[in-house]
Amino acid sequence: SAGPYDDQPQGIFKMKTKYLILLIATAFIGLPPLANAQTSIALGTAASYAVLAGSAVTNAGLTIINGDLGVSPTAAVTGFPPGVVNGATHLSDASAAQAQIDLATAYTAASGQTVTVPTPMSLANTTLAPGVYNSASSLDLSGTITLDGGGNANSIFIFQMGSTLTTAVGSQIVLSGGAQADNVFWQVGSSATIG
Repeated sequence: SAGPYDDQPQGIFKMKTKYLILLIATAFIGLPPLANAQTSIALGTAASYAVLAGSAVTNAGLTIINGDLGVSPTAAVTGFPPGVVNGATHLSDASAAQAQIDLATAYTAASGQTVTVPTPMSLANTTLAPGVYNSASSLDLSGTITLDGGGNANSIFIFQMGSTLTTAVGSQIVLSGGAQADNVFWQVGSSATIG
């Protein structure tokens, strides 16, 4: 389950569950298959973090985070409890600081990927092929989105947004066609609010 929390100023989200209870809204039904020219993003020590923020994490409700929670260089976290962290919590410690360094490298790698699909500000109830999706400003996610790997377990999905990522309550991402959670990345320009 998920409740809203903010990651500021920059973040990259690595999808870690088969069904991510969050995400996506309109217009790509029937997209043709895309060339899989994008490359995976190495997260380094940031890989163990489900949430890693630069300034603050704010939660409302019974959010369950499966993985580590960290903030660096500040230590601002609110809403845990009632939120639950099934992992370690690192607040402005050496682990969070190193993860932020690795995150910055990953962020640069994700933002430097060549866009294969310009993306509208809102996505829902669509099936997407592997590729690099880009919204110059925000991206709003609601309903159900299916990421179809086309039978390739190494298929990569990268979502770039210039500013914010907002997901609606009850939205989800379904992986099909061999798509793997470890190969889905969210490169967010300023903040993420997970519904």
